[in-house]
Amino acid sequence: LTCSAGSEPPCVFYFGPEANPQLPSTRDSYCIASGDDTVCYFIELGASAASSAIVRLKMAPNRNPPIKYTQLFINNEFVDSTSKKTFPVLNPATGAVIAQVQEGDKADVDRAVKAAQGAFKRGSAWRTMDASKRGRLLNRFADLIERDKEYLASLEVLNNGKPYEEALFDMDCSIDCIRYYAGWSDKVHGKTIPTDGNYVSFTRHEAIGVCGQIIPWNYPVLMVCWKLGPALTTGNVVVLKPAEQTPLTALYCASLIKEAGFPPGVVNVIPGYGPTAGAAIAAHPHVDKVAFTGSTEVGKLIQEAAGKSNTKRVTLEMGGKSPLVVFDDADLDQAAEIAHGAVFANMGQCCCAGTRTFVQEGIYDAFVTKARALTQARVVGDPFDQKTVQGPQIDKEQYSKILDLLKSGKDQGAKVECGGDAMRGCNGFFVQPTVFSDVRDDMRIAQEEIFGPVQQILKFKTLDEVIERCNATTYGLGSGVLTKDIDKAMMFAQAVQAGSVWINCYDATTPQTPFGGFKMSGNGRELGYAGINEYVEIKTITMSIPEKNS
Repeated sequence: LTCSAGSEPPCVFYFGPEANPQLPSTRDSYCIASGDDTVCYFIELGASAASSAIVRLKMAPNRNPPIKYTQLFINNEFVDSTSKKTFPVLNPATGAVIAQVQEGDKADVDRAVKAAQGAFKRGSAWRTMDASKRGRLLNRFADLIERDKEYLASLEVLNNGKPYEEALFDMDCSIDCIRYYAGWSDKVHGKTIPTDGNYVSFTRHEAIGVCGQIIPWNYPVLMVCWKLGPALTTGNVVVLKPAEQTPLTALYCASLIKEAGFPPGVVNVIPGYGPTAGAAIAAHPHVDKVAFTGSTEVGKLIQEAAGKSNTKRVTLEMGGKSPLVVFDDADLDQAAEIAHGAVFANMGQCCCAGTRTFVQEGIYDAFVTKARALTQARVVGDPFDQKTVQGPQIDKEQYSKILDLLKSGKDQGAKVECGGDAMRGCNGFFVQPTVFSDVRDDMRIAQEEIFGPVQQILKFKTLDEVIERCNATTYGLGSGVLTKDIDKAMMFAQAVQAGSVWINCYDATTPQTPFGGFKMSGNGRELGYAGINEYVEIKTITMSIPEKNS
């Protein structure tokens, strides 16, 4: 059993079946020395470990991952901003500044758009590339993310604050997304259409052109992949702005784009602030489409700017106040676990989090007891610690917003089952995991998106009643229903106003399934083939012929 220190990716070792295998603990750790380097690994047993002793060596998180890129990425080169200004990037677990990143603004967006236009020019390497080769480049990009996923996960923990295991899971989801879209590269095509008269008509699905993409801070690498995958597989070029809170992993991904072999100008990354760099992308006359994930408030501004400039196409994935309905025939333990994960994953910083937990009156008290116990058992703290399940909120602004909503819940009469305040004695932006019961629909905590580790449990009596209450919101992103009655589940699924409905599960989002919202949760769709449709124009070509034969 040998492995060189720092090997990438971590080695996978297979031990053949033995009659009485002596298996290591699931958390046995080892140190491998090579020269001056010592790399720590821990053993993780595979699913069939009891019979075949399959184990995987995983690299332990690096608490101090090197920050390699802090400049803008334009035309496959890292360059300073025109203004030479920088902005601070923080570690939300400590509040400490970990990097100064070049601040892009309108002038830099102009540079990036010009580079993208050059890459999209007729006859360019990108425009003349075989569609199948675009797919191979995307697969190479996915391979590079996989090679560096431990580093990317560590950097994400440092800059975003999510626990290391969650960050690693995000990397796997990101890889899956890119590989899914790589497979579509040579399968997006038009149709031949039977027409009246002596004509032959067919359609082409063509790339839109320069696509502006503005991504949020809650899933930095995953959102890079959600945006780049469908845009690049269809032959578009991109100017991407990461959230100012979390630019570091997006910039590293830009370096992988170059390493994968994408031509210069195909992907450009401009870190900066929303009111400057983001606004410049939304209003740019030579950006042909903008895709945004973030708050409803900012999404409205982007849609307005797009309309006032060149009426560019817009895809918006915005806020939510998603309901999860638990009927009294559901398995109580399983329902409590699903509802807990629906709220508290990623510190509650998820647009489709099931924060409104509707529980039927017959099991309400028992459910609240289980929800409280699960929440009190959460380990909050250092996101690099493998025992931690909840890290800090992203920044002071979000932290303060959550505390304000916690206060409003208490002031308006909701019962605090546990939590309800900031974590004391912490330097970072930590909030106690909180459960409110006796919540009414008119309370702020039941109406506003909290984007934090706060569960609101509401009581209901009938199916018709709960459907009406679920729909009494301006949002419509996610929803869920837990029941053994398929009739109830399907009635709910058809009646609820939401882009996703999960039955006896929650947030089971995969690259193959469309994702998006109703009402003020957005327009358009990401993921699945529907996500591809957001990045193509359909051109109809009709030719006159002497005689048509069927």
